[in-house]
Amino acid sequence: MDLFDFSTRADHADEPPRQIYTVSDLTALVRRRLEGDFGDIWVEGEVSNLRHPGSGHCYLTLKDEQSQLRAVVFRSVARMLRFALKDGLHVVCRGHVTVYEPRGEYQLVVDYLEPKGAGALQLAFEQLKERLAREGLFDAARKRPLPFLPARIGVITSPAGAVIRDMLHVLDRRFSTIPVLILPVAVQGPGAAGQIADAIDEANALTASLRPDVLVVARGGGSLEDLWAFNEEIVARAVAASAIPVVSAVGHETDYTIADFVADVRAPTPSAAAELIAPRRDQLMAAVATARERLAAAARGALADRRTKALAEWRALRSPARLVEGSLLRVDDLFARLRDAMTRLIDRQREQRRFLARAVLAAHPVRRLETARLIHRRATERLTIRMRAMLADAKSRTSALAARLDALSPLAILARGYSVTRLLPSKDLVRSPSDVAPGDRLLITLAHGEVTAEAAEVRDERTDD
Repeated sequence: MDLFDFSTRADHADEPPRQIYTVSDLTALVRRRLEGDFGDIWVEGEVSNLRHPGSGHCYLTLKDEQSQLRAVVFRSVARMLRFALKDGLHVVCRGHVTVYEPRGEYQLVVDYLEPKGAGALQLAFEQLKERLAREGLFDAARKRPLPFLPARIGVITSPAGAVIRDMLHVLDRRFSTIPVLILPVAVQGPGAAGQIADAIDEANALTASLRPDVLVVARGGGSLEDLWAFNEEIVARAVAASAIPVVSAVGHETDYTIADFVADVRAPTPSAAAELIAPRRDQLMAAVATARERLAAAARGALADRRTKALAEWRALRSPARLVEGSLLRVDDLFARLRDAMTRLIDRQREQRRFLARAVLAAHPVRRLETARLIHRRATERLTIRMRAMLADAKSRTSALAARLDALSPLAILARGYSVTRLLPSKDLVRSPSDVAPGDRLLITLAHGEVTAEAAEVRDERTDD
């Protein structure tokens, strides 16, 4: 086979000409096909790479174990979401597939989005509850007690419905004289949360004479969607900021809203809220009557006790004459005690003067000179006696030492007839006959002089044998 086979060209001579697309044309074609075939689809996946740029749109990636899909939630849809998107959330989306032509990437434009499993409202409820709890809006320390007997009660609820009628009936039955201020609001639907928050603010802004002592935010039972206005953050913030204690009475006993957690007190039902804030007038009147009787009994007892004490004191009163006698005796006793005290004081002062006179006399120069002379004389006598004793002791020791010295002196030995012999001219001491040779000159020292001699013969008795 040749390198260039022209037979193939002849075989395909009847083929239609090639259609070459530009990148833009092909991308636009793909977009039209995708939008036509996938114009309304549901996609399930896990949110990742979530971004919130300043435009208000949300960009994210939907992924599963094998694949991923870019998606965008435009601002008009994102602001209608009741829950917050976050990475890791499993969601179900409805939308259409399109191609972003500048990058040639296909993506899902989301028109509706809900969490997988729990509904969007339930997820939004949990997210807001967690966030407000972290801020401390649910802390028991910030909740305030309800007034025992409110002077005025404020009720924020729908003006038409069984809730307000039931509450007014309970309040009238328990304490009919308490005035009730009704702040009408919508409790369901768009704008209801804003009306409830505004009503709370308006109640707090009233003058002291019109402001209620307690506020009740009330609504009857319903689904989560029906009660959703009381789960809005704006209502929770208004309840937390209220200076008036707030009772939340929304739904039935098993229904819980964000307002329940923020309010100072949660009532299971609106009727129960009315019973919480208004005491029973008949019970209060009975308690007042009991207290009045106890107070009267206590007053009677105190009066009888005071009467008994007054009678005892009246009986113990003495006549003026006896009172004067007692006073005179008291004066005499005080005078005697004063006289004794003055006598003791004078004696102490006299003794003190005598002591000072003796001290002054002892400090006189003549007396001090006489004392110094006496001390000097006695010291001189002691010194003389001491010196005499020391001299006698020194003489005795000197005599003993002289006697010992005489006994050891060579002169004493010479005095007994001994002599000391030395060689001349060296004057070496002669200790042995071997130190002297015949003809040596000798110097013989005696007790009273010296003799010079010459050795004529030397004899050593130790060697004569």
